[in-house]
Amino acid sequence: MLRHQDLIARMTLEEKIRLCSGASYWTTEAMPRHGIRSIFLSDGPHGLRKQVTERVDHLGANASLPATCFPTASAVASTWDLDLVRQMGEALGAEAVLQDVNVLLGPGVNMKRNPLCGRNFEYFSEDPYLAGKMAAAWIQGLQSQGVGASLKHFALNNQELYRMSTDVLVDERALREYYLPAFEIAVKEARPATVMCAYNKVEGTYCSDNRRLLTEILREEWGFDGVVVTDWGAMNDRVAAFQAGTDLEMPGSQGRWDREVLEAVRSGRLDEAFIDASVDRLLTLIERTTRGTKASLPPDLFDRHHELARRIAAAGAVLLKNDGPVLPLKAGESLAVIGELARTPRYQGAGSSQVVPTRLDSLLDGLRRYVPGVPFAAGYTLRDLPDQALVDEAVALAQKVHTVILCIGLPPAYEGEGFDRPHMRLPENQVALVEALARANPRIVVVLAGGSAIEMPWADRVQAILHMHLAGQAGGLAAADLLFGKENPSGKLAETYPFRYEDVVSSSYYLKPPKQAAYLESFYCGYRYFATAGVPVRYPFGFGLSYTRFEYSDLQVRRTGEYDVEVTASITNAGEYDGAEVVQLYVAPKTGGAYRPVRELKGFSKIHLKRGETGQVSFRLDRRSFAIYDPARREWVVEAGRYDLEVGASSQDIRLSATIHLQGVEPARTPCSGWYYTLNGVPSKKDFITIHPDYPEYVPQTRGTYDMTSSVREMQETSLLLRLVYRVLKREAVKHLGVRADPEDPAFKMAVESAATTPLRALVLFDPKSLPLALAEFLVEWANGRRLRALGMLLRRRAKRAG
Repeated sequence: MLRHQDLIARMTLEEKIRLCSGASYWTTEAMPRHGIRSIFLSDGPHGLRKQVTERVDHLGANASLPATCFPTASAVASTWDLDLVRQMGEALGAEAVLQDVNVLLGPGVNMKRNPLCGRNFEYFSEDPYLAGKMAAAWIQGLQSQGVGASLKHFALNNQELYRMSTDVLVDERALREYYLPAFEIAVKEARPATVMCAYNKVEGTYCSDNRRLLTEILREEWGFDGVVVTDWGAMNDRVAAFQAGTDLEMPGSQGRWDREVLEAVRSGRLDEAFIDASVDRLLTLIERTTRGTKASLPPDLFDRHHELARRIAAAGAVLLKNDGPVLPLKAGESLAVIGELARTPRYQGAGSSQVVPTRLDSLLDGLRRYVPGVPFAAGYTLRDLPDQALVDEAVALAQKVHTVILCIGLPPAYEGEGFDRPHMRLPENQVALVEALARANPRIVVVLAGGSAIEMPWADRVQAILHMHLAGQAGGLAAADLLFGKENPSGKLAETYPFRYEDVVSSSYYLKPPKQAAYLESFYCGYRYFATAGVPVRYPFGFGLSYTRFEYSDLQVRRTGEYDVEVTASITNAGEYDGAEVVQLYVAPKTGGAYRPVRELKGFSKIHLKRGETGQVSFRLDRRSFAIYDPARREWVVEAGRYDLEVGASSQDIRLSATIHLQGVEPARTPCSGWYYTLNGVPSKKDFITIHPDYPEYVPQTRGTYDMTSSVREMQETSLLLRLVYRVLKREAVKHLGVRADPEDPAFKMAVESAATTPLRALVLFDPKSLPLALAEFLVEWANGRRLRALGMLLRRRAKRAG
């Protein structure tokens, strides 16, 4: 039964179709005749990016209104603090109301399958339970202000290269147990107003057309009752998308699909009921997201949010090393600050989430609040070029002081939307500076910036490492508070930091080939792989130091149902500082049946304790905490047998454990390759087909096989014409986005990569005036070598216009 049946009955078919496509880049259609309001959708998982000028884009290159830039998701997840994340959501909602934004496009909960994904900074974690809980809290906070969330990118958008056309192959257990649970938790616990479908294909079907994902799983299994909106330009086939459950196409394609949909309904190929259902959900979305009021917003809103951003940045910072201990710094200690990133902060990622901050405090700003006039040397440039004069200046300064605060990290060009990282290393000029300073001064405290895992072969050369991630506009103040002990570090890593990229199980085949992503490793990502395979890492998932120390004791386990379990433990602050500890609960199956990770996170609690104080943490486990997905039965099952409950300070620092025995299905080894039990070496296609039999051979497109899903980059080698088109396309993309032609500028990299790898079908949707459908079809025919046919198409189109 439709909620708005009477209104829908009064609308014409053309009006209903038009309502399901954006009116502009950021708005939906208004239909005053029916009392239907337009709503505004805006980017912003960690801050609003509302564009109000004529120049608009989905890559963060053009101007937007100032808004609080909170820490990015990688930093937020490291807080492990759901109350704090909920407050952040509330603050984002308040700013959305202030700027007349109805739907905020976030949060992103895609799994960090590989550390080179250029957009990892915008995702919470490598663990689905942690990511799901973070997303649910964020959504609850945001939607409490009358603003809708858009949970994204559904699903399996785990690379940036060819993200608009890559085909993901994943076994059913990995899909259900690893890649979907974060979405499932957020949908069931927070009821987001919208879910955003991803660009990519899953098992050969684009997400916008994927009925299994959008209807069978999302709506029928999980009970989602909101709107499915495309990522910007993700629409593949509007008729198939209506049938799959995609409601809203963004941005509007200026009628590109409307005619096809109208013809499909009239011919009987598309049931009008699909359109009615989408319209009904859109009308409900409008009702849900147009209730916010500015009257209750405080006049000092941005000041309050700046302080909240400072608190979140401090809570998410992770103390990775503290020999001595050298931290916290002592009053009167002779200090120097070195590193260009201390003066020019890297506080957010590049792309659609890029925010114009209301203010910005660097690390140098923060430190000078504690030590006015503290000396500074740049040490390096943000371009990875050697500069011996800067190194010499930094070394000379380091030799004059007791302790060096060295700020290093990933420059903006190293990670961002639209491109993946080439490696996990810091720039060579920064590593060279670390080595030079280590020879000059034995007391070096590194303040690290970056949105994803980083190799640290230099870690043994420094005394302390404080990882700030991408800490938002107040990150410099938060870092200074932590260095001087005003705040005690309490963050824990939400992803594993391996010794080197080659230790990552997918390192040898990630992005190879870029348009077919076979997840050979199944769900063995992050700590699930490293802990199970016994591969040592530099810093494990869940790790983080404090200025104090915590003792764990008195583990209690109480069964309250067949699979319902309550777990409690006592935590004592046995050190000299007040602090907070993130206590983590892992379930370690010992059933001897299906292949599984050695342990998985199933609960966490952040407890704040004064020095000498003891408190209790508690966790609740249920059937899903122990279950695996059985593809044959198509349901979740619990294997009978032993399960260890492990309480610890990280995934590798287990302090307490207990054992329970559960009833369930008889454990049985999975009939598959032994790799999934031993994790010995690198998985192969031969291994993968034992858990995913349907593995089509990847055949790169060549002359004669190109179509509208091909990019100009792929077709450029076919002729001089296509090479010229490729050059023009890149130039026009840079011009349209208003960025400098500078390879070190992330906006330039995004513009070029986006233009080069975007399928023609999406380019037509983004800018049908510059690239009409007829011209795109001509280019495809020309690239395929059918040049007479291509010319004939153009001539017929011109004659039709003239007639």
